[in-house]
Amino acid sequence: MNNQLYTKRRIISSLGLVFSMSAMAIGLAVLLWILFVLFSNGLSGIDANLLFSDTPAPGTEGGGLRNAIVGSLMIVGLTVVVSTPVGILAGVYLTEFGDESKTAELTRFVTDIMLSAPSIVLGLFVYAIAVATVGNFSGYAGSLALALIAVPVIMRTTENMLRLVPGSLREAAFALGAPRWKVATFISLRAAKSGVMTGLLLAVARISGETAPLLFTALNNQFFSTNMGAPMANLPVVIFQFAMSPYDNWVRLAWAGALLITLTVLVLNILARVFFRDKVSS
Repeated sequence: MNNQLYTKRRIISSLGLVFSMSAMAIGLAVLLWILFVLFSNGLSGIDANLLFSDTPAPGTEGGGLRNAIVGSLMIVGLTVVVSTPVGILAGVYLTEFGDESKTAELTRFVTDIMLSAPSIVLGLFVYAIAVATVGNFSGYAGSLALALIAVPVIMRTTENMLRLVPGSLREAAFALGAPRWKVATFISLRAAKSGVMTGLLLAVARISGETAPLLFTALNNQFFSTNMGAPMANLPVVIFQFAMSPYDNWVRLAWAGALLITLTVLVLNILARVFFRDKVSS
């Protein structure tokens, strides 16, 4: 009887392992396929003009994505500056101060809604309150729309990472007479900094390729501009418009822009992991 039960469990375990490995292989194959197509089509558009020339007019040759790259950096940079302290401090509050309060429960509920809400809905919301009321598209409105996407990701990741910090670490700090705000910021948050940084990178990766919110807020600009109060060029919208165009030059630039976003997110993840791994090991 025991041998039959053992054999049955071995078979079930082997089947589970086979299915898991098969699912992993399929996922890796699809990922490698996407990367192969992206690199094979995008590398042809990587040149000096991509970084130092603005988007070309319809039907013209040459040109680059300088205005879109600068616009994306400004919009995403402002988003990170605004959403990082808000998301981290909200996560600290949910974990360290308001764990059992009604406000914390409401905040978690709203965060879950924002995490599951389609980005186009958030873009329409910002369009209604920040574009239609003012009367013009702007980079500030684009940053606001992206911040509504980034803040819930940072907040939830920060909360989850802080909950992994051992309670004994907090108790030791309290025993030494440290006030609660110092324990939360200098002890718990510092112990979970690698996980918090991972959440920030996930948020940056999430917002870097968002197109729908920027279509309703920042729109686009064919010319080079650093005025955040006016329509700004940005990579996601340019990629969307150029990929749908009948011009081969625009399609080539769209592939190059998609590859540029992918490489940027990949490099940020690698640098952050290497940097924080060295900090933890030291």
